Amino acid sequence: MGTEKSLSIIKPEAVEHRLIGEIVRRLEGTGLRIVAAKLLHLDLEKARAFYAVHRERPFYSSLTEYIASGPIFVSVLEGENAISKNREMMGATDPSKAAEGTIRCQWGTDVEKNAVHGSDAPETAAWEISFFFQPEEIHGIHK
Repeated sequence: MGTEKSLSIIKPEAVEHRLIGEIVRRLEGTGLRIVAAKLLHLDLEKARAFYAVHRERPFYSSLTEYIASGPIFVSVLEGENAISKNREMMGATDPSKAAEGTIRCQWGTDVEKNAVHGSDAPETAAWEISFFFQPEEIHGIHK
């Protein structure tokens, strides 16, 4: 697959519980590099725009309210197979089904409050990264 980029979000409850450093350590332990990062607080309008793909789903309202409920740590991960490595380290969306040793298994509480978000495909990653970062904010090997 080669070198690629993925968006990573550490969600409000994980930020609140001071897990940014531990989660970043785990992600970097897979060989991924953080090439851009920021701590921010989305307003509801921006949260709705980010999750617009889920607008017709029953969980859309609670998901957008939740992600706007507190600060989030967004970063761009770069490395060999970054998307699959990130998703493997995150674990299943439902923490009760996530493999032992994954971020969601350890710190997630339900399908929304599951500690982290990560891109699921190269096209999604490109869109998600551009949602949060300008090209000049990304300091990776491959722009």
